[in-house]
Amino acid sequence: MARDNINDILVFLAVARERSFTRAAARLGMTQSALSHIVRSLENRLGVRLLQRTTRSVSPTEAGERLIQNVAPRLEEIEAEIAAVSDLGGKPAGTIRITAIDHVIDRVLWPRIAPLLPQYPDLHVEFSADYRIVDIAAERFDIGVRHGDQVDKDMIAVRLTPDVNMRIVGAPQYFAHRPLPASLPELLKHNCINLRLASSGGLYAWELRHEGQDIEARVRGQLTFSDAEHILAAALSGNGLGFLPDELVGPHIAAGRLLSAMADWCPTWPGLYAYYPSRRNSSRALALVIDAIRYTES
Repeated sequence: MARDNINDILVFLAVARERSFTRAAARLGMTQSALSHIVRSLENRLGVRLLQRTTRSVSPTEAGERLIQNVAPRLEEIEAEIAAVSDLGGKPAGTIRITAIDHVIDRVLWPRIAPLLPQYPDLHVEFSADYRIVDIAAERFDIGVRHGDQVDKDMIAVRLTPDVNMRIVGAPQYFAHRPLPASLPELLKHNCINLRLASSGGLYAWELRHEGQDIEARVRGQLTFSDAEHILAAALSGNGLGFLPDELVGPHIAAGRLLSAMADWCPTWPGLYAYYPSRRNSSRALALVIDAIRYTES
């Protein structure tokens, strides 16, 4: 195959994965018109349409899906081998793309990765804050972060945190004229702050546990956010109750800025893990980042 075809296939894969010429152009640092021209040229050479285009979306055709399923993994293997060979000649280099929830990036990943950057100027790290459960292979991330029970068995998993305690919290001013809830019926009468799920668009049901029984509490309230940081801010300002991990609210509880309720209803979740595909050869840059973010008991 001509080298131009390989380069053009890489462009096609970027557009297909992003389902958008606009997003793919931003990611590749090219113009939309250039990407469109490359994909059309590739389609003309192959004699088959690879993308179905509408005014609102872009999706792969059957031929396009075949390229994605059968050609993309081989190109990724080649890229991994080239990166491994390149690593033999010098310091760790390359871009490591990581997807995680915003507060995990702020409080877990960034403090551990930041000291690496001055030591390794050729190392680049791209963070993507996302509440979706991301298919890191399909979206070309190097590392994803999930709770331990959400990691696929075919992935390599590295612990980042101890197990996570959840808390139902509210500010003292919120409870100034309201009693702390002690049961599910009492909780459902409170002004609770909801989380809108990015994956389904629905509201997250608080996952409680009482006397060995798992309970999904569909709470109601005036506020709904799509991220934990804003839920925390609203709870601190006295605008309702939040259901949040102890890593976020623990310091505020200790300082008296938040009060904790229904501790015997709040579960402990498996800790956070970094996960990545099992590859025959991982780059030194990936290994360096994994070692930096790995949980070590103090």
